Amino acid sequence: MEYRLLGNTKLKASVIGLGCEGFSEEDHGMTKKLFDAAERLGINYFDLYASNPETRRAVGEALKGRRDKFLIQSHICSVWKDGQYLRTRNLEEAKAGFEEMMSLLDVDYLDVGMIHYCDAMSDWEEIVANGILDYARELKAQGRIKHIGLSSHNPKVALRAVEEGGIEVLMFSVNPCYDLQPASEDVEDLWADETYTKTYTNMDPDRERLYETCQALGVGITVMKAFGGGDLLDAELSPAGVALTANQCISYALSRPAVSVILAGAHSVFQLEESAAYCNSSAEERDYASALETFPRVSWEGHCMYCNHCAPCREYIDIASVNKFLNLAKAQGVKADSPETYEKLPETVREHYKVLDHHAGECVGCGACEMRCPFGVKIRAGMKEASKIFGF
Repeated sequence: MEYRLLGNTKLKASVIGLGCEGFSEEDHGMTKKLFDAAERLGINYFDLYASNPETRRAVGEALKGRRDKFLIQSHICSVWKDGQYLRTRNLEEAKAGFEEMMSLLDVDYLDVGMIHYCDAMSDWEEIVANGILDYARELKAQGRIKHIGLSSHNPKVALRAVEEGGIEVLMFSVNPCYDLQPASEDVEDLWADETYTKTYTNMDPDRERLYETCQALGVGITVMKAFGGGDLLDAELSPAGVALTANQCISYALSRPAVSVILAGAHSVFQLEESAAYCNSSAEERDYASALETFPRVSWEGHCMYCNHCAPCREYIDIASVNKFLNLAKAQGVKADSPETYEKLPETVREHYKVLDHHAGECVGCGACEMRCPFGVKIRAGMKEASKIFGF
């Protein structure tokens, strides 16, 4: 495993970190397996944005007896309310959520306390005005978090926070398609034709400035969505129409200024091992330049990134999970109008969908989720398709 200093924090972090997407697999039985594999592979950094109490409890169990082997990045303002995830800017909710998280994890401190998901200037201003940033500073003064972080997808907002807020670690989405996108609070700007007339060598200037400023100020970047939700690894799913390898995606992100850790989402030990294998890959295997030169005009519109920004759902549907299982089924050639639909469903996909607390057929079509989705996913149509494919 390779290690890098995380900005000016003095934390020595593995370049491959562990995302929390797979922790809920096998009724949370996957959590300990992934932590066991991470320890074996030399991975010492993980992110926990999920607020599900069962997920946090499973992580706490997995950490028992080895807290000192891992650097914890966990999120302030990601809370569990009325049985589902909620991003809050209510100070009392944030405080209660933090205390619950610390109790479930059974730890005395976090290495990075990450203010959760800030993509709009007005949201950053609310974080400051509502006392969320001051609360993070209090937690640091108390030693309950060692460093203050912020997660964002918007380079302009992230830059302002880094320059104004004493942010020490930035969790940011970095991949070669995102790096062409302009900063905007208007989702429509992300899909404008002129956005994608550039080649990969013309990085969006706001993103370039953000990376360089983080490098200059000593703000470490931990990377989410390095694989574009997995789509960049498949030519048919990639908005670029060109497949990259995991090694190429990791290499690209690690080549950006200030980047220290790639948080690799893994739904199995094998997937985590694949990401960790980057550290033993050759220069040829890491080379992404030749592939990026073939990128045509790029668009992420309509691609679910499983980011949960669509939540909360009034019917308590885990939309991201439904979309994930729908896409896995469609990748196997399953179609809603096929008479062999049920027989063609992979057993693991079918069974994982079945144990969800709520299913696509419960969607009432209110459309609130689509208003919150930053990628223009037609969620209501997807719920209808999933209901037909899975039968409920």
